[in-house]
Amino acid sequence: MAHVVIMGAGVGGMPAAYEMRDKLDKKHTVTVVSNSENFHFVPSNPWVGVKWRERKQIEFPVRTYLERKGIEFVSTGVKRVHPDQNQLELNDGKMMAYDYLVIATGPKLAFEEIEGLGPHGGHTYSVCHVDHAMKSHDEWEDFCKNPGPIVVGAVQGASCFGPAYEYAFIMDTDLRKRKVRNKVPMTFVTSEPYIGHLGLGGVGDSKGILESGMRDKGIKWICNAKVTKIEAGKMYVTEHDDMGVEKKQHELPFNYSMMLPAFKGVDAVFGIEGLVQARGFVTVDKHQRNQKYKNIFAVGVCVAIPPVEATPIPVGTPKTGYMIESMVTATVYNIHADLTNQPADREATWNAVCLADFGESGVAFVAMPQIPPRNVNWFSEGKWVHLAKVAFEKYFIRKMKKGTSEPFYEGSIMKMLGIEKLKN
Repeated sequence: MAHVVIMGAGVGGMPAAYEMRDKLDKKHTVTVVSNSENFHFVPSNPWVGVKWRERKQIEFPVRTYLERKGIEFVSTGVKRVHPDQNQLELNDGKMMAYDYLVIATGPKLAFEEIEGLGPHGGHTYSVCHVDHAMKSHDEWEDFCKNPGPIVVGAVQGASCFGPAYEYAFIMDTDLRKRKVRNKVPMTFVTSEPYIGHLGLGGVGDSKGILESGMRDKGIKWICNAKVTKIEAGKMYVTEHDDMGVEKKQHELPFNYSMMLPAFKGVDAVFGIEGLVQARGFVTVDKHQRNQKYKNIFAVGVCVAIPPVEATPIPVGTPKTGYMIESMVTATVYNIHADLTNQPADREATWNAVCLADFGESGVAFVAMPQIPPRNVNWFSEGKWVHLAKVAFEKYFIRKMKKGTSEPFYEGSIMKMLGIEKLKN
């Protein structure tokens, strides 16, 4: 009998647990270890930040749902992974042995890398976690009563640019509904070399469509930007040219700011030689398996993926919903194959598929594969994306409560977009 432990109960860990339980023989034990009792739907955080969602609408306790499916759940969190001993050191001091470990923790948010960044001791908000979005949620109304300049975007080293664009356009939509948009100068600050790069080297006409959208909404932008320091009400930004040479210094006043941070690996694995790279992301082969520790797999944002291309200011590569779903399925298949003495040869596709809501409209893109040249390089906009994102939110939360493991992107989104061939 094998013990499979999944670290994390988020958009990667929960589906991994359900798929694993469905796939493996009942004689094997599946355990989820998380540092929280709750699951929250991360893609809805931009709506939480502007009070379009309440926390209870996107978050729920997971224990009952997991245990109902025969999955054990521990919410003390992991202090340290000890891969040479096949054990986890939990935050309560206990040790947990495993036969297979799936790391699905998501990232550590590296607010500390820039002075004044972040909602805890800093001067900016974040939508990377529901706790951070709630800090904005609680103060957004006051800002709207006393509006002023907004600075929004993503700092150097960030890898998930979609939520920054979403939040900029969602704030614009909300402010227009309140009839105070004319009182809010807005500047988008990003480490991307151009608007619409997205950490992917652009997808389809992402540059043209997003630039046009920003001009239409009166949002100014600064690209190749390095945020050097943030004070209360002021952000210091150095703009660089395409060669990475300093071009201009900006001091941007703000009454409100949301900046996405760079990501790192979580403390539980950071610095473990052979398991993670320099920034703490788990290194895996094409089967989602660590090269040194063959019984450790990883899925989601915690996985090390090199940048798509060199850029003047560092940008990371995003991991979108379909990519994570594909990683999960490959991991479950390979652990099952290993346990049944079959070749563990399933590969994740690592294609990029995204729905980004802009409040009343939105954009969708498909990059297959994510690194150019691509077989599919498609980018589109329209109100249908907003409606699809709302439907996706409701579907995914319902799916996590029901404990079903069917792949959503493969079964629904790709067909809806008219792109049904998923393999490269």
